[in-house]
Amino acid sequence: MLKLEKKIVDWHKARNLIEGSSDHQQFEKLLEEVEELRLNIMHSQDISDDVGDIIVVLINMCERNQLSLSECMNVAYNDIKYRTGKMVDGIFVKDYIDKQGRIKNAS
Repeated sequence: MLKLEKKIVDWHKARNLIEGSSDHQQFEKLLEEVEELRLNIMHSQDISDDVGDIIVVLINMCERNQLSLSECMNVAYNDIKYRTGKMVDGIFVKDYIDKQGRIKNAS
């Protein structure tokens, strides 16, 4: 993955998409790619290109913020690894901790 991530960063740099763009502009691009994913899911189409495009934009955002995709995934995993909750209408709803430190069940 790291070799491919570097190739993608190099691709961005060669097209001035790191220095010549902003987080805000790349966020707009991310939304565009997510919308393409949504449409392909709605129409039962292959989503591999859409997911890949989203990852490419996320790698751009990581690079401009001196992060790697792996670092961000590690942070996210450490955030969720002990998370509890339940499924509600096909979506995982996490429990939360109130101000007194008590776990409140997802509802």
